[in-house]
Amino acid sequence: MNKNLRQLFTAVIVLFAVLGLSSTVITAIQANTLNNDPRNVRALYHEFGAPRGSILASDGTVLAKSDPVNDAFEYQRSYSSGDVYAPVTGYFSISQRADRGIEASRNELLSGQSDALFWQRFKSLLSGTENKGASIETSIDTKLQTLAYQLLQDKDGALVAIEPSSGRILAMVSTPSYDPNQLASHDGTAVNQAYSTLTADANNPMLNRAISQLYPPGSTFKTVVAAAALETGNYQVDTQIPAGAGYTLPGTNTVLTNVESAANGSNGTISFEDALAYSSNTAFAQLGVSLGDDAVSEQAKKLGYGSSITLDGSDSTGLPMKAIASSFPTGVSDDKLALASIGQGDTQSTPLQTAMIAAAIANKGKLMQPTLVDRVRSSDLSVLSSTTPSVMSQAFSEDTANKLTQMMEAVVTKENTNLAIDGVSVAAKTGTAQIGANNESIDGWVMGFAPADDPKIAIAVVVHNTDTAGSYAAGPIMKQVMEEALKQ
Repeated sequence: MNKNLRQLFTAVIVLFAVLGLSSTVITAIQANTLNNDPRNVRALYHEFGAPRGSILASDGTVLAKSDPVNDAFEYQRSYSSGDVYAPVTGYFSISQRADRGIEASRNELLSGQSDALFWQRFKSLLSGTENKGASIETSIDTKLQTLAYQLLQDKDGALVAIEPSSGRILAMVSTPSYDPNQLASHDGTAVNQAYSTLTADANNPMLNRAISQLYPPGSTFKTVVAAAALETGNYQVDTQIPAGAGYTLPGTNTVLTNVESAANGSNGTISFEDALAYSSNTAFAQLGVSLGDDAVSEQAKKLGYGSSITLDGSDSTGLPMKAIASSFPTGVSDDKLALASIGQGDTQSTPLQTAMIAAAIANKGKLMQPTLVDRVRSSDLSVLSSTTPSVMSQAFSEDTANKLTQMMEAVVTKENTNLAIDGVSVAAKTGTAQIGANNESIDGWVMGFAPADDPKIAIAVVVHNTDTAGSYAAGPIMKQVMEEALKQ
């Protein structure tokens, strides 16, 4: 072989190698990126041209489905009571593809492209039938979700309801909300306009306040400080702890006071139970400082603070649905620790986090992993996967949980009788967090569970930017949702 032929042969081999390498990069390494590129019109038509799986509530109610239509996209995604379930479903659109909620966290299954559906795709190929996406059965209770939305509809707020023994999320409501149907249209211009309008809205209706918004939790956080104290073994429900009408924050001239005189105690002290029942700021600020930064922050961490919490999905199923991390400050001066211990200052919580605290107390100190999906079924209705309850942590002992329950029952019987339910023992803790540059407004909170002696449901509610204490702003919402749940 002469020199020219050798050079030509070498060049051909190199070109084949480059071709093979580039093909591998495009078809394998960059496949997902290219498929998800909004400019890839072929991928868009491919996604919409297949029957996407449905999203269902726990009773079988269809929350999202795809119906055949006579246009280029072949299937139209639609959402039943879209604004009610938007925090759960998210949406699927020609401009944003699968975004938020279950649509995003289970996208690979809904679209039929998951590895778990390999044999189904193979059978469809052999039979010449259409490949269908899997259906997702959530844990959402339609009656609780609808009622909670109606009660919060004209407010800026959120509600999360959890089954304490399993971690199943029974309701997840965020208001103001939006209608995913506006974003599911096949009219690209209308979809882009709707998206621009929603994202520009100062009320931020697309924000899932239940898991993606932090609020000062106010006095609901006193349950965490109480748990830290009980875990030391040095406190009982009848232990007298320092209180008083005023407490000067260490190293400052700022005097912390209580809302009502019953929270002051007598002769400078108050029983531990009454401190929680009457929400004594002076007692819990001093208790937090006495326990110390490490003890309170460690208890908060055991309940989920400091970590993002995954509600659903994984990298293999789509874009996991995660709650942002709630926070409790560490390494701070005693004055800041005192404020943080009453749920003010730098303490920040999501409504999900607060519901998890209530659920852990209800579940004898055992914190369950919150979940949103019960099971996944293929198009032939066979079960592909079922969610098994799992323990996140033993946040505190059963004895501590029992004592906290007793103290939270006293919150209702001694101070917040408006939260009582006839014939049912209710355990609760209210919170009234001051917000704004000059503390001119309030985030009204309540958390609780019922029945206190055999918990079926744990709930947290926040009403943002109100002028009413948590017991009255959020309390009636929790009570009505509890009553509905206990009818079932």
